[in-house]
Amino acid sequence: MKEKQEIKDVALALAQAGFDKKGTDIAILDLEGLSSLADYFLLVSASNVKQAQSIADEIEDKGAEVGATVLHREGYHEGEWILLDFGDIICHVFGGQKTRSFYGLEQLWNDAARVEFTGA
Repeated sequence: MKEKQEIKDVALALAQAGFDKKGTDIAILDLEGLSSLADYFLLVSASNVKQAQSIADEIEDKGAEVGATVLHREGYHEGEWILLDFGDIICHVFGGQKTRSFYGLEQLWNDAARVEFTGA
């Protein structure tokens, strides 16, 4: 079983991968005590479908680099909302702010603590 800090470090590395591909509005939500789905949600916005796919590819590559495997992937071909399930971390890459706002994950999980991420 992975330590909480190790999982958080992977979430931060995945967020950095999204940032490196010009992802915006990056948020990491700590779901500890709120959900058995995952320990963290990572949310990233893109300006279009192609960029969303590029961000998802980069996140998946970074995951492999740090020893995290994608267990399930949804929505890649459509690119409006790409979900990458790493088990402990679920990444949501949105192909536009409109889609992200429509689904409102931040509002749904508004009681989740946010992990500080500024990108480097």
